Amino acid sequence: MKVTIIYDNTSTKPDLKADWGFSALVEIKERKILFDTGADGDILLSNMEKLKINPQDIEDIFISHLHWDHTGGLSSFLQLNNKVKLWVPSYLSEERNVGEVVEVKIPTKLYEGVYSTGELDGIEESLCVETEKGIMIIVGCSHPKMEHILKAASQFGKVYGIIGGLHGNRPETLKDLSLICATHCTQYKSEIKSLYGEKYIEGGAGKIIEIE
Repeated sequence: MKVTIIYDNTSTKPDLKADWGFSALVEIKERKILFDTGADGDILLSNMEKLKINPQDIEDIFISHLHWDHTGGLSSFLQLNNKVKLWVPSYLSEERNVGEVVEVKIPTKLYEGVYSTGELDGIEESLCVETEKGIMIIVGCSHPKMEHILKAASQFGKVYGIIGGLHGNRPETLKDLSLICATHCTQYKSEIKSLYGEKYIEGGAGKIIEIE
């Protein structure tokens, strides 16, 4: 799998704009899933263009939760590609101009090796992808307790790592993971980076993470 961070509070390249929010392109076996859409459609589409990501190539959009900094770019994206399948934790009633909307409440298989944890703690779902090293979790903000996210993900296999916003979850809850990429709204980012050393990967718009 390959994860390209499109939208984040920081940027790895001067031509990519940083902004409060999160979005990433997740590529698995030639399937391209847009995970969240950031806060601003212009920034999302501009960063996608500079990263040479064609909106027309994306087949699915996975929305972790309905906060503006994760859904703000959705309408702008759909103006360029409204044939996608939209996976949401709660129904987006205003987004009717889209190929298909799938409301995900419980743990769900999207495709072979690709799963949703279902809506956890009544607010947020996370994407889980099988790799040879184990399950990679892509999270939006991690509003649910990290213990709940990890437990939900572990039903699909041994959890290897996590990419995304980790909110106010304590660093010690990540101790069993082998890869940690903390982005967006991570309260204890400096502590996580210091504590986990080589396990830690710096995020930011433009960062590419590849897992076998």
